[in-house]
Amino acid sequence: MNDIRLLEFLESHLTENRKLRFDHVLSQRTKHFTVATEDVYQLHNTSAVMRSCDVFGIQELHVIEEQNVKRIDREIAMGAQKWVDLKRYNSASDCLKSLKEGGYQIVATTPHEEDRVLADFDVTKKSCFFFGRETEGLSNAVMEQADSFLKIPMVGFTESLNISVSAAIILQHVTTKLKASTIPWQLSEAELLEKRFDWCKKTIKSYDQILERYKSWK
Repeated sequence: MNDIRLLEFLESHLTENRKLRFDHVLSQRTKHFTVATEDVYQLHNTSAVMRSCDVFGIQELHVIEEQNVKRIDREIAMGAQKWVDLKRYNSASDCLKSLKEGGYQIVATTPHEEDRVLADFDVTKKSCFFFGRETEGLSNAVMEQADSFLKIPMVGFTESLNISVSAAIILQHVTTKLKASTIPWQLSEAELLEKRFDWCKKTIKSYDQILERYKSWK
């Protein structure tokens, strides 16, 4: 049902400021990078990662809930769950398979591998950044299938950062570098159209009634 006339009808129920805001935010959205969290125990950590995804223009967040199944904390996510697409998986293997089929390289974030520091990360490849459990880190399943390992350089006594902090640091760095490149990182026309419909649905009050009105007029 993604036809332009319907979209124009729906967007006529938005304020001009809201439409301009949608256009601006969508122009900065990307699926070139994405994020996955694996069995994160603390609810606020996954919620905070989702918020960082929204802030830095990452459209999709993949959540593996093999052991810890929890809802996104709405207060901490600060409404980001409306704008970021959440994809849930019951196992790491399902998530890895889906991402690899989508052309993503698997990037395991860990302070214990020496493969690549953040400043040297190659932004040209489609990548999914994996963040693991607060105490154990990423599972062997992810580590064994990882195409690359990434670490944030640290010079203090502390060996690791909270995952939500790590995610924010990594996403800020790679998205800034990506947007300064000539890589076609923005959403496709079809993806933009899909998100405009989706965001209208999530924003417009009485959406179902308005949709029925359009159908009857048509």
